[in-house]
Amino acid sequence: MSSAAAASIKRLSVVGAGQMGIGIGLVAARVARLNVQFIDSSADQLTKGLAFLDKLLVKDVGRGRCTEEERSDIKARISTAGSVAEMADTADFVVEAVSENADLKRRVLAQLSERLPETAVLATNTSSISITKLAAATRRPDRVIGMHFMNPVPVMRLVEVIPGLQSSAATLQTTLALAQRLGKTTTMAQDVPGFIANRLLMPYINEAFVALQEGIASREDIDTTMVLGANNPMGPLTLADFIGLDTCLAIMQVLHAELGDSKYRPAVLLQKHVDAGWLGVKSGKGVYDYPPKK
Repeated sequence: MSSAAAASIKRLSVVGAGQMGIGIGLVAARVARLNVQFIDSSADQLTKGLAFLDKLLVKDVGRGRCTEEERSDIKARISTAGSVAEMADTADFVVEAVSENADLKRRVLAQLSERLPETAVLATNTSSISITKLAAATRRPDRVIGMHFMNPVPVMRLVEVIPGLQSSAATLQTTLALAQRLGKTTTMAQDVPGFIANRLLMPYINEAFVALQEGIASREDIDTTMVLGANNPMGPLTLADFIGLDTCLAIMQVLHAELGDSKYRPAVLLQKHVDAGWLGVKSGKGVYDYPPKK
């Protein structure tokens, strides 16, 4: 892997200050020691995101994983902006981490391609949407690539890298070099719906919802069976709550629409949970209840 490609990245921007975006930025500032700017149109989300980031750092200081001085240094490398138009136009690499909505992602990537230098790489953290289609919305599709981080980013070691049809060899090389700098292991997938992880994971989660809605077993027994019977670290319904049921539904909708196979049809119960606003851990209720911590 080219050390020159890795060294060329000095400033990273993350669009979207949700849990995923904050995790990506934290790893970039902490592990790769990059200057990081978070961009989000919601001032409230930026405030919440930075508070969450600092909470993670405080916890690590308490556990002896970093010092107060390191915590201060990491925070000093972080800045924010309220829109793409307001962001610094000097980023070498941008990760788009907004909601899993194709129209929104296309709009953001198009704006980034107008704002940033020709050499900047525009990576999308989509977990299922076509990289080729997203890249086509920009004025330099050769610099667009998929970079699918796993949640929680500071803990999960994998990044799926997905070149679109237009992605250049240089863009791929730079992306792989950045992932290495972030301490991540990479796998490479073809630009097909769901890539590797969600092509396998989401139908499994969806089938757990089908089993629950058909009364095959209780939520607890479904999860316990897969934890103790298949040696998974958590059951599919608990995992769905942590991912976010709205995200799971969005990915299943992409798989169903793009692949056209009925086996990818979203479970009715999953759709009902999202309609009710029961999105999982982030909303305080999903398949299970998550009361506020005191």
